[in-house]
Amino acid sequence: MMAPSRLTLLLIIGFVWDFQLAVCREVTLPTGPLYRVAGFPLSLPCIVSGYEGPRTQDFEWFLYREAAGAMQIGVVSTRDQGFPYAPFQGRVRSGEVRVERDSGDQARLVIQRLRPEDQGRYECYTPSTDLRYQGNYSASVVVKVMQDTLLITHSRILSGQPVTEGTELQLTCAASVQSPQHTHLSVTFGVRSSTDSGSLGHNLREIISIDRELRVIPGRGGSYEKRYKDGEISLEKRSGDGGRDLYVLKISVLAPEDSGAYFCEAAQWILDPSDQWERIAQRTMELGNLSVQPLADTLSVSVAPVGEVSLQPGSPLSLMCQVSGAGWWNRSALLVQWMRRGPSGSGVEVEVARMGPDGVVSWGDDTSRGGGGSMEKEGDGRFSLRRFSAHPADAGVYRCAVSVYAGRPSPGPSSPATLTQRSEGATVSLRSKEVSASAVVELPRRPLLKRGSTATLLCNISVVTTGPAQVEVRWLHKKEEPESKEDTPPVDTKGTVLATLTYDGMSRLYSNGSDLSVDRISAGTYRLRIFSAREEDQGYYQCQAEVWAQDPHGGWYSTGTKAESAIVRVYLYARVADLLLIPLVVGVSSALFVGVVIIATVTCCFMKRLARQRSQIRK
Repeated sequence: MMAPSRLTLLLIIGFVWDFQLAVCREVTLPTGPLYRVAGFPLSLPCIVSGYEGPRTQDFEWFLYREAAGAMQIGVVSTRDQGFPYAPFQGRVRSGEVRVERDSGDQARLVIQRLRPEDQGRYECYTPSTDLRYQGNYSASVVVKVMQDTLLITHSRILSGQPVTEGTELQLTCAASVQSPQHTHLSVTFGVRSSTDSGSLGHNLREIISIDRELRVIPGRGGSYEKRYKDGEISLEKRSGDGGRDLYVLKISVLAPEDSGAYFCEAAQWILDPSDQWERIAQRTMELGNLSVQPLADTLSVSVAPVGEVSLQPGSPLSLMCQVSGAGWWNRSALLVQWMRRGPSGSGVEVEVARMGPDGVVSWGDDTSRGGGGSMEKEGDGRFSLRRFSAHPADAGVYRCAVSVYAGRPSPGPSSPATLTQRSEGATVSLRSKEVSASAVVELPRRPLLKRGSTATLLCNISVVTTGPAQVEVRWLHKKEEPESKEDTPPVDTKGTVLATLTYDGMSRLYSNGSDLSVDRISAGTYRLRIFSAREEDQGYYQCQAEVWAQDPHGGWYSTGTKAESAIVRVYLYARVADLLLIPLVVGVSSALFVGVVIIATVTCCFMKRLARQRSQIRK
């Protein structure tokens, strides 16, 4: 009977023991030893659990120095302001040594600036609030204080002088550490942006860093991640002299938002026994202020000569486009265009010539009629436009348009320009000779103009000018509407160009199947002939004349003087053979019809008689 009682008693004792263990107080600190650096903060979190009583627990910290053996030194307490011993009293009063609560049962000892004599074993003790004394009420960890060997230097300080948007920036920091323990180094470049008032605010941004595992990480603020992916921002680690590593920041294209105070920060890291990385030292080097001026504030585009340029036809024309404030010329690509509008600044603006970022020159359509010219880069920011023999068609208002690709020496075809700016206009006028012209078209009188015959039109042109002149003649044709029966020209007299006789005697035919020819039969008479004229050649005809003059160098140019004739109508009558064919066809058709009727009648009568004869024979 005793055995079951003893078993029951043992089970009860074990249950009570397990319950007591479940509610035992436990104090924990990080696993040591912990290596920290003199002159930098120490933070020791202390956690208490399994306690009874109020949620807010008190904490007391003690230090056991190696040289003092078991001698206990009070550091700081959450419940007793007179707790610190003499070595810590002043530091506690100044706040250099303090306790910071994370919660009611979690607090940390903070020493803002470690000293060599702070090395030793730290104990975190929690006064009891339990009904009975059980568990552990303290924990300890060893802290080793290492000498500060973190060094950081720079190669140059920013001067604070403004730089232009698109300029390249390169900054270098040298960092090293000599530690008895295995530690890692990280380096970060950052900038403190300026506030609206111009003073440096607290808007700190990390640009790029090399972390403790040698990974390059762009800053998360602003556009640094995208610019890093685009290759505009980079950070490189190089070997330097004296065991120091060089860290080179490069921003290939500065933007206005890059203005501010730059700094370089080096941090020393150690892997604690808990497998957590801890930053144990940090040092920052100021690199100076940088002011990036927007390209719109610095770029200037001008044309020389200024004002109006008056030339004689055939004289050379020379214009210069001056570009300044675009930054370093080897860092930014330019697209330079010469544009021209009509003499009064009206009309559509056309492109005369352009020089692309690759230096290739292309010409607009308006320069294809002679005169010759060149567009060249005379030097950094200087682009010339020259016409060897200027003609009246070259008159107008010239402007230079410059598109800047800041910081991109070789932009792609789809790359957008950072900024485009245009110069003021330079007016070019040519003192051309007085020229007047008139044109009259006539259709020589003949009995009748029939289809299949040759239609001839004459254009008589009169030109009044001094010096040699030639005329370029164009013939225009507008087809007659099918429903039009009146001998009046249409309201819209503009037709299609049928043929051209150029000033130098070259004929150009644009016929839609008609057999044509154009020539000059006398000094002022020009002829258009349409051979084997068809019905499609009927309609309204007009001639246009353009006067060309000769410059002093012997070249020909259009004076811009034009003349148009009145409209003449060409109607083609049917030929006599066609008219005789109609009665012939009708007569033959009628004779055939009568013959067929007679033959049909005779045949019918004959067949009836034959049928009667056969019936009589059978009877």
